[in-house]
Order: sequence, then C-alpha cells, then structure tokens
Amino acid sequence: MLRIAVPNKGSLSEPAADMLREAGYRQRRDTRELVLADPDNDVEFFFLRPRDVAVYVGAGTVDAGITGRDLLLDSGAAADEHLELGFAGSTFRFAAPAGTVTEVGQIEGLRVASSYNVLVRDHLAEQGVSPAAIVHLDGAVESSVRLGVADVIADVVETGTTLRAAGLEVFGEPILRSEAVLVKRRGDGTDPAGLDVLTRRLQGVLTARQYVLMDYDVPVALVDDAVALTPGLESPTVSPLHDSEWAAVRAMVPRSQTNQVMDALYDVGARAILVTSIHACRL
Repeated sequence: MLRIAVPNKGSLSEPAADMLREAGYRQRRDTRELVLADPDNDVEFFFLRPRDVAVYVGAGTVDAGITGRDLLLDSGAAADEHLELGFAGSTFRFAAPAGTVTEVGQIEGLRVASSYNVLVRDHLAEQGVSPAAIVHLDGAVESSVRLGVADVIADVVETGTTLRAAGLEVFGEPILRSEAVLVKRRGDGTDPAGLDVLTRRLQGVLTARQYVLMDYDVPVALVDDAVALTPGLESPTVSPLHDSEWAAVRAMVPRSQTNQVMDALYDVGARAILVTSIHACRL
C-alpha cells in the first residue's frame, strides 16, 4: 500500500485535497482525522504539518508527499522533487528598510531574519555571502527589523503590501520561486510500488485543468487551415459528416486560449464550435 503524506492545514491543505480528489482518491471529511485508508486505490494518507512532510518522506516513513518547494529545500531532508503540481505559487525574496540594502552582497555581516533558515543559509553560501546571523522566526518576519532583531529579512512576497507597510522593500533577484510539489525519497532510482500510478493520475488532473476539448464542423476544403489552429497534443481527430462537403474536428486546446481559438476558427469558416471541460485524462 502506497503511503502518502498530505498537508493537514494551511494554504497547501485544501488545494492538495482537491487535486487528490479529482485524481480519484478518497479524502477526509473530518479535519481531525490523521490517517485515512483508501483500499480501493491501495493507498493510505497521513495528514501532517506541511513542514514535516519532506522529513517523513526522506526518512522513508511514507513513500511520497505533497508540500511546498520552499519547505522541501528548507527541510534538509533526503527527499527530491518528483512532480510540479501547479498551485500555491509564491516568490521568496530578501527585503530591507528602503534605501539601506540594494544587493545581496551587502548582506555580509548583517543579521537576517527568516522562517526558512536552511534555505537562506544555503542560498547565501552559494553567493559567497556570510551574514552575522540567521535569526529563525516562525511568523511576523517583517516586524523583526523594526524590533531590532534583524537588519534584513527573507520571506515569501506576494504583492509586497505588507512589506511596504513595515517600511521595507525587496532587493536582489528572487531567492526561489516556489509552488506545491510531489516529493519522493532520495534513493537508488527505484520508486515505491504505486508511485507511477499516483504520478499519472496527478498529471492527468494537471492536463485536465489546462486543456479543454473543442469540437467543430468545417468545410472539407478548409480542414487544413482549421487544423493548423487546433493541432491538439498529437493530432486532431477529423471525421466525415453526412454532408460530404463538411468534416467534424475534435482536438484538445489550452484552456487559456479557448476564446481566441474559437474566434480564429469562426473566421476560417468553422461552425458549431463547442467546448467541453475535461474531467480526467491519461496521456
């Protein structure tokens, strides 16, 4: 039975549960549940703190888990990223009082506050920069400079509104661009039984979220022009209609381009253009 660690709370929890549910797995109804067996799919879910997921995976206690790339790298665990999951995106950056620090090299000899000590330490080491200290804080990192605990912070930045309110501004290149990832234990390259099925299912969800199925009718003489707009993943399906001068075409189209493609098809001469959401798929 494949053992999978899932975040039990926080911003990763609900999207992870939604994705697993779309992939056909059972998910808990009560947030107090810590373990959930899904015998129909031969898996068992363990609901853990997001920060602990990579640690348990690296130790081999569970076979795979969902966590953030930032949490994986900060854990120092013997676990590797296996699959990007496309949600919970964030950017990790340095920030300091406006006008005081403008590049990473100036962090030399300064105190850095962060909730991600290992990630910050490793990044600064790669840059050849030695801070006076890396101060670990579990939250409210942006207040540490005003309180005299640190000179610089390293934290997740979304809009930057909170930083500006604290009199801080970002500097340097992003330390990391993070998102939710599926992780597995670092080892000899032999994956645990069932991981391939989990991977294909999650990839199917990602594809279903990114694409729609488009059907339309087009004059036979214009099929090549229409197909050039909807090449599909491999090749579109083209079928004859009762009226021999028309053909029916079906293809997968990026969801984000749906309306633009429909407009272009209509201009080419296609009609009866229909779009259907994809519930699940395997490629």
